Amino acid sequence: MAEYDYDVLVIGAGPGGYVAAIRAAQLGLKTACAESRETLGGTCLNVGCIPSKALLHASELFEEASHGAFAKFGIEVEGAKLNLEQMHAEKKKAVGELTGGIEYLFKKNKVTWLKGKASFTDASTVTVGEQTVTARDIVIATGSSVTPLPGVEIDQKVVVDSTGALALPKVPEHLVVIGGGVIGLELGSVWRRLGAKVTVVEYLDQILPGFDGEVRKESAKLFKKQGFELKTGTKVTGVTVEGETATVSLEPANGGAAETLTADAVLVAIGRKPNTDGLNLEAAGVKLNNRGQVEIDHDFATNVDGVWAIGDVAPGLMLAHKAEDEGVAVAENIAGQTGIVNHDVIPSVVYTMPEIAGVGLSEEAAKEKGEVKVGKFPFMANSRAKTNRDTDGFVKVIADAKTDRVLGVWIVSSLAGTMIAQAAQAMEFGATSEDIAYTCHAHPTHSEALKEAAMAVRGKPIHV
Repeated sequence: MAEYDYDVLVIGAGPGGYVAAIRAAQLGLKTACAESRETLGGTCLNVGCIPSKALLHASELFEEASHGAFAKFGIEVEGAKLNLEQMHAEKKKAVGELTGGIEYLFKKNKVTWLKGKASFTDASTVTVGEQTVTARDIVIATGSSVTPLPGVEIDQKVVVDSTGALALPKVPEHLVVIGGGVIGLELGSVWRRLGAKVTVVEYLDQILPGFDGEVRKESAKLFKKQGFELKTGTKVTGVTVEGETATVSLEPANGGAAETLTADAVLVAIGRKPNTDGLNLEAAGVKLNNRGQVEIDHDFATNVDGVWAIGDVAPGLMLAHKAEDEGVAVAENIAGQTGIVNHDVIPSVVYTMPEIAGVGLSEEAAKEKGEVKVGKFPFMANSRAKTNRDTDGFVKVIADAKTDRVLGVWIVSSLAGTMIAQAAQAMEFGATSEDIAYTCHAHPTHSEALKEAAMAVRGKPIHV
């Protein structure tokens, strides 16, 4: 029987990797995690989800304080000023606390952190920096990185990716965002609230690809109301930089007259690609699919025994919480237990204001599978939203017309990201719209809108 340095080696310490390592160690497996960053937590914690939410929250507070939002509640604020340096400092502090927290958890659970880039020598041997280690089971959890736009050079000064957009030293006068997806809209929201003019350029005819059609239309309407300029159905053909000014060349996606935009900051946010470069997967015999992702089966196993893959490097939604759940599941599978992730019930959230959240199928996708019934309820008719003067958005419940089983839930609301958890849990248990409708919800809360939308599936909401 072969002797190995570790039972489990996880490559990558992002949300999927560090969770997989901790769970494997909890299950009694001798575990190591290879990570080349100076801090743990991967893209999400260091330059993604966490710092962006810090800036989103801070920019919301600034906009409320500086634009008279408090006045109607009898709170008069004058002279609110932006201290961008302090805003960045608080963001950095939050990130530091959380990355340090993962390092503590590694020590607590006796996970060895191998510092350096990992590369396969064979299916059970990996070089990490200057050392070579062996493991019985290896989990690839290397995440993803920004998809480049051909012909556009990112200098992290004028033309930035998501990492650069989190660290701009001043508020741009005009920010052009290339890509109308989650990342572009979130980071565009930060800088718009802080005073920038923001133009979003999206190749498709609507923003938020993959989201429910009605939600996409409502979101576009709200973003325009906030001052965003949305150029949908538009292709970027080039970006040139002279000094501190960028010229963005555009043309209609379906062909037509070209135009240019002048900006002092351009954010490229057209998507992300799996991180497989430098892993030397060929040496292990691991196969990729036609999208460059590590191909896996239902249990997260690759085509090579003892090699597994989770998170953004594998197929599926590129979301931190999906990777975390897969991290737990793959560790349990390695330990001989049964680790399962229901990929039909993975919530997605856009942390703008209002937030936009969905779980399950869009109405369009659900109709392709069969007959459906749809219930909607507007926050304009929700008492708590009314008292908070927070009435933008709605809840939408999509159910199978025959079985009443909930197939999808979509929410546009300031609290959508929190509210979607109830919908996901209900769907995980196979709930019908009637189950949600007859579950007592506390009053007055935004969550009552979900109850009423479920009632609306049968055409019987109370408050509209």
